[in-house]
Amino acid sequence: MFIGRTHELSEMQRRYERNRFECIILYGRRRVGKTALIREFCQDKRTIFFTALETTAKENLQNFSQCIYAAQGGDGAAPVYADFPAALSAITSMARDKKLVLVIDEYPYLAKAYPGISSLLQVLIDRDWQAMNLFVILCGSSMSFMERQVLGHESPLFGRRTAQMKLAPFTIFETQTYFHEMPIEDVAVLYGATGGIPFYLAQMDAHATLRENLTHSFFDPLGYLFEEPSNLLKQELREPANYNAVLQAIADGKTKLSQIASTVGIEVSACTGYLKNLISLGIVERETPLGEKQSRRSIYLLKDGMFRFWYRFIPQHYSMIQNNMGDMVCRRIEKQLPDFMGQVFERIALEWLWRENRNGRLPILFEEAGRWWGNDPRKKKQTEIDILAQNGDHEMLFCECKWRNEPMDSDVLDTLIERSELFPAQEKYLMLFTKRTFSDRLLRKAEAAPHVRLVCYPDMMP
Repeated sequence: MFIGRTHELSEMQRRYERNRFECIILYGRRRVGKTALIREFCQDKRTIFFTALETTAKENLQNFSQCIYAAQGGDGAAPVYADFPAALSAITSMARDKKLVLVIDEYPYLAKAYPGISSLLQVLIDRDWQAMNLFVILCGSSMSFMERQVLGHESPLFGRRTAQMKLAPFTIFETQTYFHEMPIEDVAVLYGATGGIPFYLAQMDAHATLRENLTHSFFDPLGYLFEEPSNLLKQELREPANYNAVLQAIADGKTKLSQIASTVGIEVSACTGYLKNLISLGIVERETPLGEKQSRRSIYLLKDGMFRFWYRFIPQHYSMIQNNMGDMVCRRIEKQLPDFMGQVFERIALEWLWRENRNGRLPILFEEAGRWWGNDPRKKKQTEIDILAQNGDHEMLFCECKWRNEPMDSDVLDTLIERSELFPAQEKYLMLFTKRTFSDRLLRKAEAAPHVRLVCYPDMMP
């Protein structure tokens, strides 16, 4: 069953129905569901669907020829075109009489095998395809390649695309549709552990318990996610051992560049290169306090939820897992899950806020939101705010998130009020997000205080 991606499908269909040339650049990290989205879109359309392989130009041409032959109604072995210009010329002829969708999946593999493909497509678009009812989709998992060599200024294809889609992982709301019969708190943990990656979510059993899902996926030598980070690093990067060390350092709380480099034992310049590549893959993110675009207080975090979960819990229990003690490992880490879920819950709250913001259901219409941290001159120490949202009218929204079983108490509100005083604003609003409930004392204080709203996780779910 295909789930989610309603906005992307709607936009692709809208463009398809305009009955003119389109070139969609679709990219995103591996396993995020790009191919599934394209297949869902193409299922009722006349399509040539070619998936490039990490192999020679000759073998890719043979596979491309087979895909064209199949779209023409051919059966059995296809005649192979003399070269790629001849193959694309055949596609031009097919598109003259009837609307056609051309998909080139894993485009970076084709461009590596046949470097002239982008220039060839440029010529065809400019000379023939612009005036034709042809819908082209170029798709790739190498985000750095797609951004630099397909969308970038120096690419032959620059300016030829009519739209680009960077496919993101699922939100908590899309994840919930996978597991609508599972306890919503367990869904949140699975969302955090998988990072909302559709392919990983598909490995989970909606009828199993949270412990069973985590054990069978992560804490079993045969589990799909047990060696997934290692497999991805080997597939995407050279020197995977050094990247592994960098990721482990970040997972262990070393978030500053100098700390990471020192922990790994490499020069800062080399560490910068490793981090840049990990950021391009969507595994790591460089974060600055909201409102400070270039800040010396920048830190590096694991952006990918599956990598965060894996590096947090797998390495220290690796031998136990290899000896089929996964259930014991899962029981052991359950006490640490609330701490792991702290950052996940902030992300969930931020996704909820953006949804409410789009629908005009918040006291302000904010333009940007994110974490903030910095110095409190009154106390002469560092402090932070989980989520800060603001707009150009000097209205600000301050949020605190706690993933705890016990009721949130009034001290959390007192602290947030105190921290909000660090910022000058025309209007200030405060929101507290909790896993379950609020104490009676906090409920009374919030009711008496202006511009305070309390939100429980169950109330955030559809």
